[in-house]
Amino acid sequence: MRIFRQYESLPEDVRGAVIAIGNFDGVHPGHQVVINEAGLIAHDLGRPWAVLTFEPHPRRLFAPDQPPFRLTPFRAKAKLIENLGVDMLIVQRFNKAFSQLEAKDFVTNALVKGFGASHVVSGYDFVFGHNRSGHCDLLLAMGAEHGFGFTAVNAIEDDTGEAYSSTRVRDKLLASDPRGAAAVLGRDFEIEGRVIAGESRGHGIGFPTANLTLGSYLRPVNGVYAVRASLESGTDVPWLDGVANIGVRPTFGGENVVLEVYVFDFDDDLYGRRLRVRLIDFLRPEKKFDGIDDLKAQIALDVSKAKEILTKGEKKDP
Repeated sequence: MRIFRQYESLPEDVRGAVIAIGNFDGVHPGHQVVINEAGLIAHDLGRPWAVLTFEPHPRRLFAPDQPPFRLTPFRAKAKLIENLGVDMLIVQRFNKAFSQLEAKDFVTNALVKGFGASHVVSGYDFVFGHNRSGHCDLLLAMGAEHGFGFTAVNAIEDDTGEAYSSTRVRDKLLASDPRGAAAVLGRDFEIEGRVIAGESRGHGIGFPTANLTLGSYLRPVNGVYAVRASLESGTDVPWLDGVANIGVRPTFGGENVVLEVYVFDFDDDLYGRRLRVRLIDFLRPEKKFDGIDDLKAQIALDVSKAKEILTKGEKKDP
């Protein structure tokens, strides 16, 4: 998949594409239907298949003081979109100047002049332009005027009758329900990052951990999780069982939220390497212990519980 950082001066061989437009944070099944609809149309028309997304997420510009909320920061989002088979990803920088672009100007400048779009696909609720004044009706009308087709994809519902949405995924993760989040997301929620240097306390008590900062990822509820971890990228990679803590490590007076992962039966040095961590199930809230012995005893229980969950695929009663 080719990645372009702007829509101006695109190579001629990528102009005339069929373009799916959206933020696509999470790339959940609803997003995938929008993107794949563009792929079907591109195949029928013999055109390139493209996705246009925006970085950083507009919420970061309009509400910079909100806590981190991303399900898929750009690196993760790009990988998931590439896995769908998309030909090219256009990443429009979402800054103050772009946010003030009138909706009609976005259509003429980006979709018509920049992309030479042959067809545009979006979700039914997609809005764009200054003050969110652009909508599907405008895309349909301007498409007829400028010679590109437009398709709005209706809400896609899961087995419960609720629409897939990134908000539902976030709500599940904040309610200590990673299994529920996975049901909406269509896969386990995953955090990827580079392992940073820790204070080696885990190694000293017999449970060496790999530490990751969460960056722009949403902070799931603090606590201990059964997890699976991998050092490789792609769709068919080995996953190792483990247990992880998300939190501030109150026993040691910590303040910053960190993801600490203990991978079972794994001895290699992980420092500096990229690690993928999937949250499988929630075991218990984070707590402060009276001493190291109490902490070690609890971690041993957490490990046992996580192994049972990961082996049987079932959650034990608390």
